[in-house]
Amino acid sequence: MSPLLKIAPSVLAADFTKLSLEIKKVEEAGCDMIHIDVMDGHFVPNISVGPFIVKAIRQITQLPLDTHLMIENPQNYIEAFVQAGSSGITVHVEACRTNLEQVIDGIRAQGVRCGVSLKPATPVSAIEKFLPKIDLVLVMTVDPGFGGQKFMSEMLPKIEELRKKFLGDIEVDGGINAKTALDATRAGANILVAGTAIFGKQDVKKAIQELRGQ
Repeated sequence: MSPLLKIAPSVLAADFTKLSLEIKKVEEAGCDMIHIDVMDGHFVPNISVGPFIVKAIRQITQLPLDTHLMIENPQNYIEAFVQAGSSGITVHVEACRTNLEQVIDGIRAQGVRCGVSLKPATPVSAIEKFLPKIDLVLVMTVDPGFGGQKFMSEMLPKIEELRKKFLGDIEVDGGINAKTALDATRAGANILVAGTAIFGKQDVKKAIQELRGQ
C-alpha cells in the first residue's frame, strides 16, 4: 500500500510575473507542497532558479518546499537552499557518482527531508543500498531539463520495482496529467509533481482534484 497521495505543483510552470498570486492560488486549491526545480545549465541543458527564489516563496507560504537540485556538485549548495527555506532536498544519483553517501549525510545534517532522484536511464539498483538512509525517491518520467514533455510509460515498471523495495515516498516528475497520474499511483507513486497540468489550467482546484482521481 502506498502512502497518502500528495500533489506538488512545479513552479517552473508558474507565471513568475505574479509568483505570489500563483503560489497562493495552488495553496488555496489544496496542493500539499511546492516543487522547485533548480537547474544549472550543466547537469541539465537549462537554467532556472537559485536560493533567492526559494527564500521569496518561503515568505509567502507555509507549505513544504520540495527542492529538486538538478545540478552538479549539489553538496556545495545544500546549506544555502536549506537556509533559504527548503523543507526537503533531492539530489541526483548521477551527479553524485562517487559521493552519494556523503551528500545524503550532508542533507540529513541539515535536518530536512532527504531525497534522491533517478534519470530515466538510471536503474533502481544504482541507489538500492542507500534506500534505508533516505526519505524519498524521485523517479523522472521525462529526461530532466524542460517542462511540458511527454510522460515515459516505460518508467512504470521502475516505480513498481521501487515500491517493492522502498516504504518511503516515491515521487514522479514529468508529463503528469489526470491519465498518467493514475498510472503512476497504481504503480506505487504517492507524490505527483505537475507543472502545466496545474498552472496551465483555468480551474486550478479542479486540476488538482483530477490528479487525485476525484
